Amino acid sequence: MSRDRAWLLTGVIAVALAGAGAVGARALQDTPAEARPADPIGDILRTTPSTPETAPAATPAPAAPVVVAPADPVVTAQVEEKADEAEAEEEKTAAPAAPEEAPPPGRRTRRPIAVVQAIDKITAESMRFEVEVGGRPVRFDKTLIVSARACEVAASDEVVNDSVAYLDISVQPRGAQSQEPRQIFRGWMFASTPAVSGLQHPVYDAWVVGCKA
Repeated sequence: MSRDRAWLLTGVIAVALAGAGAVGARALQDTPAEARPADPIGDILRTTPSTPETAPAATPAPAAPVVVAPADPVVTAQVEEKADEAEAEEEKTAAPAAPEEAPPPGRRTRRPIAVVQAIDKITAESMRFEVEVGGRPVRFDKTLIVSARACEVAASDEVVNDSVAYLDISVQPRGAQSQEPRQIFRGWMFASTPAVSGLQHPVYDAWVVGCKA
């Protein structure tokens, strides 16, 4: 009876060991393996049979270093002369030219009399009259009063042959000397641009025409 029990115990132990081995193998199979970088060149070298290398057929290397001196440049006198000429020409073209001094502008000539054109837009009365520079004012159409402070003609070097007058224009009804004249324009008038620099008034238009000696 004791022998049968021993055999039974031995079989149980054997079965237990076999089961443990199967579980360990399964656990080892489920564990991830360590990754390693791919080395295709190493695989090729490991699979390719090695062959003995032979030295190339050539002159053997010297035992000591050989110093190689550069060749001296050969420059003729003619080449140096052409190089100097080219450098001088380049400096000449690179140097900026000195700016030419502009001649001084000419001076305008002053005249003693300004010629003015005026128009009454209500009555269509128009007149060209003269006003002495610094002299008595001139009345037009009983109400418009014109005084001249200066009158100049363009210099010879100016593009436009123009006449310019400094005028003072006021309005004052005739016979109303007790009332102060009401100024409606003061400044320079240009004969070349009457529409821009002339007097623009609800009743009167006036502009400079020229200057007289």
